[in-house]
Amino acid sequence: MTTGPLDGIRVIEVGTLISGPFAGRLLGDMGAEVIKIEPPGAPDPLRTWGQAELDGHHFFWTVHARNKKAVTLNLRVPQGRDLFLDLVERSDVIVENFRPGTLEKWGIGYDVLRERNRGIILVRVSGYGQTGPDARKAGYASVAEAASGLRHMNGFPGGPPPRLALSLGDSLAGMFAAQGALAALYRRSVTGDGQVVDAALTESCLAVQESTIPDYDVGGIVRGPSGTRLEGIAPSNIYPTADGSWVVIAANQDTVFRRLCAAMGQADLATDERFADHVARGRNQDELDAIIGAWAAERQPGDIIATLSEAGVISGPINTVAEVVEDPQLQARGMIADHWDERVGRNIKGPGVVPVLSETPGTIRYAGSARPGQHNEDVYCGLLGRSPDELDVLRKDGVL
Repeated sequence: MTTGPLDGIRVIEVGTLISGPFAGRLLGDMGAEVIKIEPPGAPDPLRTWGQAELDGHHFFWTVHARNKKAVTLNLRVPQGRDLFLDLVERSDVIVENFRPGTLEKWGIGYDVLRERNRGIILVRVSGYGQTGPDARKAGYASVAEAASGLRHMNGFPGGPPPRLALSLGDSLAGMFAAQGALAALYRRSVTGDGQVVDAALTESCLAVQESTIPDYDVGGIVRGPSGTRLEGIAPSNIYPTADGSWVVIAANQDTVFRRLCAAMGQADLATDERFADHVARGRNQDELDAIIGAWAAERQPGDIIATLSEAGVISGPINTVAEVVEDPQLQARGMIADHWDERVGRNIKGPGVVPVLSETPGTIRYAGSARPGQHNEDVYCGLLGRSPDELDVLRKDGVL
């Protein structure tokens, strides 16, 4: 049974928390066999993360460790290193998110991995990258978002730069790491050689910042926080409605702005010199927002969205997660997906597989493992040919 476009690709994931494991999750969603390594007696902290609790269990792990086999292995001892290298021989990609130099300290740096498997691809996710003056520094998403300039643009003018209520930097780094793994797999199909994929949290946050660097280079502009809108891009904001909720209206393109004006019954605004083109609207953003806000405040959010959608104007509600879970569009696309969590004996909803492929779609085969080492026999006996007695000895020795 085909499980996705990466069916037949084996990924070994080492490291904990979010960025590297997120890359492993993305590869697993696309059909790769992902073997998640946890040190014996020191499970990934993500097993206990998440704000909801049921029967003592938390559910960050349910989604983040989906499609992964869980094994235990001590990489700091020679027997663990030998088992790891046996896995490397039979694998395609290694994903790690330790501080640079950690694998080398354990005697399993890329040069050693390549000796055992010429085609191995080592995906390395770290705070600042594998080179440069800050390479050896530990990095978290919160610091990466700040150091990259991303957080400086968040919030409202004059206020402190807040963080998003999630680890955006980790997710961005995980996505770029997975993208790098796919590019390296394609290149290996041509040359037979693996390579190192070096993804940094700071650089991943920097990569999504649009024109901030050239704007500064050319005009000395330091983009700052702009609250609910983007400065100079109008109209693209949130507006209060008659029931006290908010809607997003985005009509900054000239053609879409003309449709908005007509839908509001104020077609003359489209030819008003204050709003006639993109540049003019940006200069008169406050005035334009006040006009649209007054129109929206007299109407119910559903009526606003229906009217604007019919007119071809981009608009939408600001949903809570409770509304997201019930969203018919997301449900129709399979984006609110069930994960059977054996820890609690029931399905737990989570995000579906992105992107959707027409011929070889990704799948959710199972949720995160119920316990560390759950698949030790499957991997070490089934894949590496070790006997159950050997595994018992390795457990007693603290290797597994």
